[in-house]
Amino acid sequence: MLSENLKECSQKDRPMRSITISFPIDVVESMKKIARLKGLSGYKILLKSYISAGLCRDEYRYSGISTALLIEALKNMGYPTPSSNKLHGM
Repeated sequence: MLSENLKECSQKDRPMRSITISFPIDVVESMKKIARLKGLSGYKILLKSYISAGLCRDEYRYSGISTALLIEALKNMGYPTPSSNKLHGM
C-alpha cells in the first residue's frame, strides 16, 4: 500500500503555495535548455518535475515501500519508470 504522502503526490489538483527561490543564472539557463529539449513549455515545469521525483524517491527510501510500488506511483504521476538497479543506486 502506498504511503499517504505518495498517494497525495499522485493527485493532480492539490492546493498550491507560491515560493520564491534563487538559482545561479547558469542553472536557470541550463533548465531552460533542458526543458526545451524535453518539449516542456517552461523551465518551472521541469523544476517541479525534478523536485517531485526527488521527493518521491526520498519517500521511498524512508518509508520502506517496495520498488514496485514506487515505480507504480511514478508511472501514475507521468514519470518514466527507471530500472530497479537505478532505484537502488539512488
